[in-house]
Amino acid sequence: MPGDHCTMEKVDHILSEFRLDEDDLMEVMRRLQKEMERGLRLETHEEASVKMLPTYVRSTPEGSEVGDFLALDLGGTNFRVMLVKVGEDEERGWKVETKNGMYSIPEDAMTGTAEMLFDHVAECISDFLGKHHIKHKKLPLGFTFSFPVRHEDIDKGILLNWTKGFKVSGAEGNNVVGLLRDAIKRRGDFEMDVVAMVNDTVATMISCYYEDRRCEVGMIVGTGCNVCYMEEMRTVELVEGEEGRMCVNTEWGAFGDHGELEEFRLEYDRVVDETSVNSGQQLYEKLISGKYMGELVRLVLLKLVSENLLFNGEASEQLRTKGSFDTRYVSQIESDSGDRKHIYNILTTLGLLPSERDCDIVRLACESVSTRAAHMCAAGLAGVINRMRERRSQEDLKITVGVDGSVYKLHPCFQDKFHRVVRDLTPHCDITFLQSEEGSGRGAALVSAVACKMATCMLTQ
Repeated sequence: MPGDHCTMEKVDHILSEFRLDEDDLMEVMRRLQKEMERGLRLETHEEASVKMLPTYVRSTPEGSEVGDFLALDLGGTNFRVMLVKVGEDEERGWKVETKNGMYSIPEDAMTGTAEMLFDHVAECISDFLGKHHIKHKKLPLGFTFSFPVRHEDIDKGILLNWTKGFKVSGAEGNNVVGLLRDAIKRRGDFEMDVVAMVNDTVATMISCYYEDRRCEVGMIVGTGCNVCYMEEMRTVELVEGEEGRMCVNTEWGAFGDHGELEEFRLEYDRVVDETSVNSGQQLYEKLISGKYMGELVRLVLLKLVSENLLFNGEASEQLRTKGSFDTRYVSQIESDSGDRKHIYNILTTLGLLPSERDCDIVRLACESVSTRAAHMCAAGLAGVINRMRERRSQEDLKITVGVDGSVYKLHPCFQDKFHRVVRDLTPHCDITFLQSEEGSGRGAALVSAVACKMATCMLTQ
């Protein structure tokens, strides 16, 4: 029908804003690399949007770290405690067995005081130790803490700022390991030896290194989005020493906070940012991650309604409500087999009665937002990998990227679009993508094993 054709042309015009061509992606890559360089240099570190935080993880596991370890993984609304047994195995040289406990973090602990949050964490650890009858053991503990931290050592890190909806008072500017140790002391019913604190990207990289010795990049695309990688020590000016490599946590989610992405941000991005708890911060992450993807789609749908291109120009009360369009809906809608049943069911739960054309338009909106996210993310990773190749003066680089996160793992098309663009933008690199098993939780335990091994090595030197 002619009317249909005209409508779809107008829809396409609105959604075309999300499309990025190769020149756009190259420009994003170049600007990110520039900020990475500024983050690594002493004189520009403070004003750089990409902080390039040294992690003090200088070595990757050799597979000979054995024993029982406890791991904590705090980075979102759920908090995980793990008991990990790292043993030797004749075939592979090592084996890892894990027992998990999952705990939720109540809203008041996410937005209350540091004491409240860490008392809750200590209570969860106590519960887990009690269930597994190991309260009497003083185990080495590795802490995966997925927020921007300036490390002063592998077991000491100052929280720079909260992200991902956390707004806990009294924590920013303080040593996070100290806050955890204080809470454990306040409880008094168990003892722990906190040996390492790392970011979830680092835990992911180390856990994947056990599978593939070429893994030197760790990446998360889930609620948040971030990358770490092994950087040449000579360029990490914040830490003394020239030899070897150190893992750097880029904290690239804040790329764009100083205006580097302005011409790529759309009206929907500005609304998402202005209505978030950390307005003006994490602008690159807000283009990519699962925390914001559903809300971006909701705003696009409202725009299409206002232009009389969707739902006969009428939005339901639910659709007008902030946060009502879950990011999981984006994955489910794009997974629809073509009979539109999935899409129809989701839209009816939002109080809408969609036509077939409405369902098709909603799918296009989801694809536009998620494709831009995959391409933006790919430009960033390509920038990191190209930098690694150049700094190592290698004509060709063979490298593995360990990846975790719900968007990467669960969205039906994200991986393929992301991989393709990364490879297009890194012509002299042979890249393998390795999905992290049990994610940053398992990695946290392996990091604590590595930290113990490193501590033992340092004592014997």
